[in-house]
Order: sequence, then C-alpha cells, then structure tokens
Amino acid sequence: MEEDRKPTMDDWIGSRGARSNGLAILVFILLAGLAAYMYFMMNSLPLTIGFGVLAVIIGFSMRIARQWERVVVLRLGKFMRLAGPGLFWIIPIVDEVPIWIDLRIRTTFFAAEKTLTRDNVPVNVDAVMFWTVVEPIKVALEVEEYQKAVFWAAQTTLRDVIGKTELSEMLTGREHLDEELKVMIDARTESWGVSVHSVEIRDVMIPLELQDAMSREAQADRERRARVILATAEVEIADKFSEAAKSYRKNPEAFSLRAMNILYEGIKQKTALVIVPSNMVESLNPGGILGYVSQMKRAEKYAESPDDEPFNPDLGGE
Repeated sequence: MEEDRKPTMDDWIGSRGARSNGLAILVFILLAGLAAYMYFMMNSLPLTIGFGVLAVIIGFSMRIARQWERVVVLRLGKFMRLAGPGLFWIIPIVDEVPIWIDLRIRTTFFAAEKTLTRDNVPVNVDAVMFWTVVEPIKVALEVEEYQKAVFWAAQTTLRDVIGKTELSEMLTGREHLDEELKVMIDARTESWGVSVHSVEIRDVMIPLELQDAMSREAQADRERRARVILATAEVEIADKFSEAAKSYRKNPEAFSLRAMNILYEGIKQKTALVIVPSNMVESLNPGGILGYVSQMKRAEKYAESPDDEPFNPDLGGE
C-alpha cells in the first residue's frame, strides 16, 4: 500500500521557486497579442515595445497564493515580507519568492528499525506524527529544509524513547509513549516555528523467536489460571455437597426423592434402559404376602377335614 512506503528525502523537499499561475499566463498572452497587433496592424513600434515590456513585467510579477499558503518574499536577498493568501505582486529581478509554506496539518511517517529497548530487545517501531507550521517566518529563515529537520527530530526522539522503555511497557502503554513523544518532539521543534499536534505509534514489531516465547508464556499463564479456577470450583462444590449431606442425613425421604429425581433426569435426557439397585421390592414385601395366603389355604382345608386334631400353622410354608 502507498501509506506503507518508506519516506525518502525527496518527499520532504518543500515547494521552492516561482510558481506560475493561470491568470498571469492569460494576462501575458493578451498583452503579447496586443503588442503583436500594434506592430502588424498599426505599425507602431513604440506601442509594440511598451505592450511587450508590460506583458513580461506582469507575467513575472503577478503571483497567486492559495488559502493555506504563505510566501516568503526576498528583496535583493533580504527578507521583505510574508505574502498570501490570494493575489500579490513582486518586482521582477529585484524580488524573489524562494519558499512557499503550507500551513495545513501535515502527516509525517517515521520509523526506528532494530532499536534496542531498555531490556535489550530489538524492535522495529513505526509511528505517525501530525504537525503544522505556526510561525512561517521562523520556518523560512531559521531552518534549512524544515521538513527534513522535523522528520529527523521525530526519528531520533523515537529511538531515545525506545531505549528508555521496556518491551512490556511499550506493548501495553502506547498512550503514555505517544504523549511522551509529542512533548519531546514539540520541545525540539518549537523554536523552529513548528507545533506538533499528536504522535501515534502504529506498530511494534518484535523478532519471531520472541513472539513464540511470549505466546508460550501467555498460554502457560492461561492454563495455570484455568487450573486455579477449577480447583477453587472443586472446593466450593465439595462444601456444598457437605451441606447437602447434612440435610439428607436428617431427612431420608428427601434423599430418596433426590435420588429418584436424578434417575428421572438421566432417563429423560437419554432414551435408554437403566438398571439400578432399589429397595422397592422389599418395601412391597411379596414374601410375607405369599406366606399369609398359603396359611389361609391350609386353614380352609383343616376346616373341611373330619380330623379332630388342633390346627397348627406352619410359618415356614407348606
């Protein structure tokens, strides 16, 4: 992508020299045409020379600065005035406009490659700075190619901050580093007439080996916390089971109902045959019922028999 392209020195060279504009060219063409008309149609050499000289003077002296531009005007090499925005005039040969200054907020990308942090970790850091010119006269007269100066000041400041910061602080405290970079760069460029609005670190790249080590460390830390949470949950569950056991010890019916509920939930979720030990058969006592029925049959038989012997029930069955 274009924004990821590394800036070169040519990117920071400002617009220098005279700028042509459409209005000056149009006026020059009209006056030159009028001079030609005077020569060929009226055969007037003085008027032709006069309109020709006027065309050249206006063509070279008329300048137009955009709303966001300020132009440094030098007269015989000395600072004369700061022109713009809009239409302004200069004296050809005597005056010159070597520097056109843009007052809009500018964006500067800068980077620090293979810079050691405080804990000796090599990192590549990319950052972006937003700045603007607040004093065009200082920028033009006191700094040679101020765009380059701002770029190098930002890059060297970034290297200084990286050398004083540990890797963990750089990865987790970017907002603090951004503010620190802004203050330090602004302190350097304030005397140049440049104000720094903000500095933002875009990316911090570390070696792949260190990335793998940090990933393993983070994974081990997460696993440790997961085990601690699981152990804590087991302790809480055991406490709750202990309280439930005390309640069921005093109320066997509640324990039986709870067991039946667990069995019902298991059967309801999965359609299957479940065989569990139960005391339901003993509660019905089928053996006692069958013995009682057998004794009743023996009593009926004794009543129908002619024997006079007394009835002796056999509790052990027939």
